Amino acid sequence: MFSFLGYRRRMAVSPFSPARLGPLTLRNRLIKCATFEGRTPDALVTDDLVDFHREIAAGGVALTTVAYLAISPEGRTDRHQIWLREDASPGLRRLTDAVHAEGALVAAQIGHAGPVANPLSNRARALAPSRIPAPMGVAPSSMAVCRRPSTEEIAGLMRTARHGARIAVDSGFDALEIHLGHNYLASSFLSPLLNRRKDAYGGSVVARARFAREMVAAVREEVGDSVAVWAKLNMYDGVPGGLMPDEACTVAQLLEGDGHLDAIEPTAGSSLLNPMYLFHGDAPRAEFAATFHGVLRWGLKAAGPFFLKRYPYRPAYLLPLAQQLREAVSMPLILLGGVTDRASMDLALSQGFDFVAMGRALLREPDLPLRIEVDPSTTSKCIHCNRCMPTIYTRTRCPLRPETVPLVEENTTITA
Repeated sequence: MFSFLGYRRRMAVSPFSPARLGPLTLRNRLIKCATFEGRTPDALVTDDLVDFHREIAAGGVALTTVAYLAISPEGRTDRHQIWLREDASPGLRRLTDAVHAEGALVAAQIGHAGPVANPLSNRARALAPSRIPAPMGVAPSSMAVCRRPSTEEIAGLMRTARHGARIAVDSGFDALEIHLGHNYLASSFLSPLLNRRKDAYGGSVVARARFAREMVAAVREEVGDSVAVWAKLNMYDGVPGGLMPDEACTVAQLLEGDGHLDAIEPTAGSSLLNPMYLFHGDAPRAEFAATFHGVLRWGLKAAGPFFLKRYPYRPAYLLPLAQQLREAVSMPLILLGGVTDRASMDLALSQGFDFVAMGRALLREPDLPLRIEVDPSTTSKCIHCNRCMPTIYTRTRCPLRPETVPLVEENTTITA
């Protein structure tokens, strides 16, 4: 294991140079991060979803990430999302073939939404490490509280994760990203605020990390070394009592010691309690409220200033958090958050990060990587207004990009 300073010197390279990620050779160090596409109304791959990732692949990234592929039906955030089963495989194969035809690789983000799932939409109770309110959607009283899985059910979830990972790999994915962030199920186990268990999965940070470690191990044991496997790991939940950076660094060290991951992608924020901590920039409160109807619209209008907080945008805004992880582990890291130009790419690599992940900027300009490679002075047209965020309920896109015309009616929620 080499020192952090030595690692920094070794990684001061061009973002457009090839790089190894586990068994893969990427054509550059740019990854399209997972941003839910909202293009699967029947929970299966559509031509629209294929075209979305084909355009991203043609735009110059080395690898694009399909989000979000749940390991089970109740593990979706709503029933319109894909869950990994045999029926989904032909469409997923069509998608991976399309990306490969553009010279890029493709990853599947897999996991279980846990308390972030909408129980009314899924027609199944949401899961959480402890009995907490199910805030997503207006659920009947029987679904208003998340269900606490037993240790036997947790073992079943690990088998389900293995099955989902196998389907993804058999469908042509080159890599798997395991979702350990944003208070989805594995992340909720990590949170001392959401995890009040007294058994082997609750209490100390080591015990709270057990669920995540078992999921990572199950996936790796199923797929072996045939694909790259990394984890999106919360560094900070953004709420009092949630996961803090020092504990996140401990979790990362445990994951590194287990030896199942090829990289970690540090992230932050809670889809339940503080989603804007991940995004930074403007908080599109009115646009979010307009997406819903009835009591949900009223609730978002009333709670908007508390739920959708504003955080100033600056380039590489998650770098200070991610640097703490860089000092804690030696394994490869992917910097996410505010990477939109050559300067932020170079900064990430100079600080010892191996790859950079781009999201909103590629919604506005899928070909931004190609143009930055040709002209390093190229600036992104993304203004960090975050008006793309509410479009996940119709069709994820940049509303400021004129050619992205929605295929479904606006102001129509798909969470019921």
